[in-house]
Amino acid sequence: MNGLQWLRQGDAVTQATAALLLAMSVASWVAIFWKLYLTARARADVPRAAAAFWQAGALDEAPARVAPFDRAALVLPLVQAAARTVDPAARNAALAGQGGLEQRLTRSLRGALHGVLARLQWGQVLLATVGSTAPFVGLLGTVWGIHHALAALAGNQQITIERLAGPVGEALVMTAAGLAVAIPAVLAYNWFGRSIATVEAELEGFARDLRALLLDGGAGAD
Repeated sequence: MNGLQWLRQGDAVTQATAALLLAMSVASWVAIFWKLYLTARARADVPRAAAAFWQAGALDEAPARVAPFDRAALVLPLVQAAARTVDPAARNAALAGQGGLEQRLTRSLRGALHGVLARLQWGQVLLATVGSTAPFVGLLGTVWGIHHALAALAGNQQITIERLAGPVGEALVMTAAGLAVAIPAVLAYNWFGRSIATVEAELEGFARDLRALLLDGGAGAD
């Protein structure tokens, strides 16, 4: 009996467990491939975009200089937020536009930085959830499969090790399936955590330098 036949003969709990493991695997691999794409771009583009900013002649020229090097749009939101903050024409009567330049810069750069970091962190919770729960989902399928197999064999008058080994062995496949789903998610979570931390440090450093530049230069000061 192959795995597909075993699933067809299984009850709703067995099939639902297998479907859940499949959905978790697909979701984790989608997150992994997307984060590989985003992280690769971020690690390459953030230093180049920051260098392009510092080569700009003025703050109003910086967004145009940064954009070609910032394909993932991680540095550009910080630059645009800073430019809007120091532009007197962009001020409004709302509370966000009140206060001194230092306060307004802190609010705008913090908001832009949080938005950028949220994009970088996307998928981390999913990978952590899959990595921590998939083994237990597989174990649940194994326990239920063994129970289902023993219940089916209980009606037979003669139970031998040969008749028992097949159904039990097939039920144990669910444990292996749970581990196969969890292991890539855990490895990816740890690797992305280190990679994202490096990019986050660069972005936070750039935000601090940008804030210090505008405050020391007095641009847009009240």
